[in-house]
Amino acid sequence: MKIVITGATGFIGSILTDRLWNQFHTLVLLSRRPPAEVGVPKREWISWTPGASGEWEQALDGADGVINLAGEPIAGKRWSAAQKALLRSSRIDSTRALVNAMAKVKNKPKFFLSASAVGYYGAHGDETITENSAAGSGFLAELCVDWEAEARKAEEYGVRVAILRTGIVLDRGQGALKKMVPPFKIFMGGPLGSGNQWMPWIHIEDEIGLLMFIMENDAARGVFNGSAPNPVTMAEFSNALGEVLNRPSWASVPPSALALLAGEMADMLLTGQRALPEAGLKLGYVFQYPTIGEALQSLRL
Repeated sequence: MKIVITGATGFIGSILTDRLWNQFHTLVLLSRRPPAEVGVPKREWISWTPGASGEWEQALDGADGVINLAGEPIAGKRWSAAQKALLRSSRIDSTRALVNAMAKVKNKPKFFLSASAVGYYGAHGDETITENSAAGSGFLAELCVDWEAEARKAEEYGVRVAILRTGIVLDRGQGALKKMVPPFKIFMGGPLGSGNQWMPWIHIEDEIGLLMFIMENDAARGVFNGSAPNPVTMAEFSNALGEVLNRPSWASVPPSALALLAGEMADMLLTGQRALPEAGLKLGYVFQYPTIGEALQSLRL
């Protein structure tokens, strides 16, 4: 297939891009700052600016699909007013630009796979969350609602739209574990807050697996939760991580300290979601790492 991808330089995007390229797909990678890449067949970088028309729009003409992973990292910085504006614009503007480009080209992409987050649901306590659960409130939930609304507009042009609401992606040395493992190694690891909040996690191999499963399955439409079928509480996750690292899990971070360090973003860390991947399971996706113990063990931390 010919696939157009945004966010190809990010944590998930870079791994997905390499996996698709190794399967001999032709990739067109849109980036604000394309890296210098010489002599790589079937992989083309194109400079783009979301919101501005340009030659990049023609890359969508005749493409089999578009995978939209663009967005400023949610947990990269404190949520100042400027950072919140950047989080919104980096997602909504890029999604809107892609859909507008689809409207212009003669040969529309067959599918549009766009990222979102389980933060869509907001705080639900111990309630089990599926793709049919209602949106929550707060900054992150409202961002996801608006982000997804832009993606769904592609359906007006006959494009199959699928949205992956991703949880906490686990990979060695990247993502959440990059920040969570070091305290454990110096015997200072433990849960955030009370530890009772649910943690919708997913192994990187299943995140990539779900993306490719949705991409290749014509019946995959609508919303999919990118989370493992066995969510755990923060305390259970910390205990499992400590066991894998042969370290204790005792030094919990009080909510007041987390609020001081992270600001408004602390709410996201202290209120999780007991999210289940009901849509993916019903469609036939089989998780490689359905439980937290085997997922962490596989990463050889």
